[in-house]
Amino acid sequence: MAGLPAVRSRALIAVILLAVGLAATACGSGTEGDASSERNLCSPPGVSSASAAPTNLASAQTAGADKYTTATTAPLASIDTAKLGLITPGKLSVGTLSDAPPSICVNGKGAFTGFDNELLTAIGAKLGLQVQYSGTEFAGLLAQVAGGRFDVGSSNITTTDARRQLVGFTNGYDFGYFSLVAPNSSAIKGFTDLNRGTRIAVVQGTVQDEFVVNTLHLDPVKFPDYNTAYANLKSGQVDAWVAPAVQAEGLIKPGDGIAVSQNTFSLDNFVGYAVAKTNQPLIDALNSGLDAVIADGTYARLYAEWVPRELPPGWKPGSKAAPLPQLPDFAAIAAERKPADAADNAPKSTLQQLRDTFFDWSLYRKAFPDLFKTGLPNTLILAVVSGVLGTVLGMLLAVAGIARTRWLRWPARVYTDIFRGLPAVVIILLIGLGIGPVARSITGNNPYWLGAVALALLASAYIGEIFRSGIQSVEPGQLEAARAIGFGYRQAMTLVVIPQGVRRVLPALMNQFIALIKDSSLIYFLGLLATQRELFAVGRDLNAQTGNLSPLVAAGLVYLLLTIPLTHLVNYIDRRMRTGRPDRPIDQVEAATITEGRG
Repeated sequence: MAGLPAVRSRALIAVILLAVGLAATACGSGTEGDASSERNLCSPPGVSSASAAPTNLASAQTAGADKYTTATTAPLASIDTAKLGLITPGKLSVGTLSDAPPSICVNGKGAFTGFDNELLTAIGAKLGLQVQYSGTEFAGLLAQVAGGRFDVGSSNITTTDARRQLVGFTNGYDFGYFSLVAPNSSAIKGFTDLNRGTRIAVVQGTVQDEFVVNTLHLDPVKFPDYNTAYANLKSGQVDAWVAPAVQAEGLIKPGDGIAVSQNTFSLDNFVGYAVAKTNQPLIDALNSGLDAVIADGTYARLYAEWVPRELPPGWKPGSKAAPLPQLPDFAAIAAERKPADAADNAPKSTLQQLRDTFFDWSLYRKAFPDLFKTGLPNTLILAVVSGVLGTVLGMLLAVAGIARTRWLRWPARVYTDIFRGLPAVVIILLIGLGIGPVARSITGNNPYWLGAVALALLASAYIGEIFRSGIQSVEPGQLEAARAIGFGYRQAMTLVVIPQGVRRVLPALMNQFIALIKDSSLIYFLGLLATQRELFAVGRDLNAQTGNLSPLVAAGLVYLLLTIPLTHLVNYIDRRMRTGRPDRPIDQVEAATITEGRG
């Protein structure tokens, strides 16, 4: 029995150490950490943070005639919301992101907000529509809009001719500059300084990605989100970053040693909401709502609260007939604030940068309540549901894979090869976006359970191979002995061979379940409500709010709280299966009872 207490004690020590670390994190505080936690990028910065139009503009790209902005819009009273082709009548289903404040983000209450979403909510109110937001990834957003997963895509989407081949767009509601961001000590001072030897960071799938590839003809380093790209720039892994000006200005903090070197823009590419190309009535309705919120001053109020910066010359939001929004004099406000901003911007040491980026204790304390309240239950639900379904299907695949008839073996082999060979994200998108529209009446256009099914299908291919290897490892004599005493083939397999094979692969099955816990983070690609976010998504959203990677480390600690005990359980099961139950002396009273009456 010595092995079991040792294993349990090691697992207990590991969990205790983690708990102590979490407690220290929760209790730790300091002026520096508190200041960081108060800096919420997902709250409106207000007019006091206004910025003037950038003076370090590169030559704009050649701007052709504006052939997309409508001349006028239909009156609101003439719009019939029953004819807008909405997925759910009376409700505007919106796909958005959570990692690009102040345009789009999730606030501390778990609600999708930001300028783009607050403006769309106001437009929906003008049309008498309820607006429901779901978080997803930008890489799949336009395809989800085109495929009917969402009515509208709201993600500060810059319109381009290539994107118009896939979806339709409303009139423009914002206009963004491209910023070239580089360290103050860098020799890169403008776009002309970039060359093939420069490591240029971009966020994959964005218009900045297209700009670097198609206009500058360079090969960028692509990242999944803005915070990761900026973190790599600060650490020196990349030389420069081409980013939306709003996101760049929001992420740069005093002491980073980073600055915007130059900006550029093109009048052809304004920012609009994405809608399915075939749904022109909805595009027209949103255009009418946009003009209405511009006319009543709502647009100017939201713009001044969230993105207080001068509009570029020659551009205004809405249709050509919409009035020019009455905005404050942002240039004058920025000029008054400028002396106060001239604080010491000396770069921080590497150790300080590391501590501020990954070990901000106040952000750990802020992250854990949401991680345990929202992220942990969803992670466990997805892992358990997909694990149970995957185990059942995996057993069927294993039995089919060793069947005597090729009509069972071949389909099982093909299924296993396909689902083991495809990346997990591809499988999740295929199931969620392919089956989602067909099963909409069952799922209510909510892909949460489809995501669990996709994980189960993915896991079943691996679990099936685990079961098959375990069953085939059973000595052939076991099957022969069962047949010799009168069992049929099916009875021998079910009652003798398969149970032995399953016992031998229990550690491998537990390892697969641990992998499922981590793979549950990929469900976010399908678009989930704020209440359906798992651990990684919750950490990522707080990361976007603060521009700090500490919440992701906090999410990693919660993953460890799940996986370390399971890992030690796997080790214990493996040792127990190999060595069996330890011998122990028989108690004298028990021995006397056994032998009583014999002799």
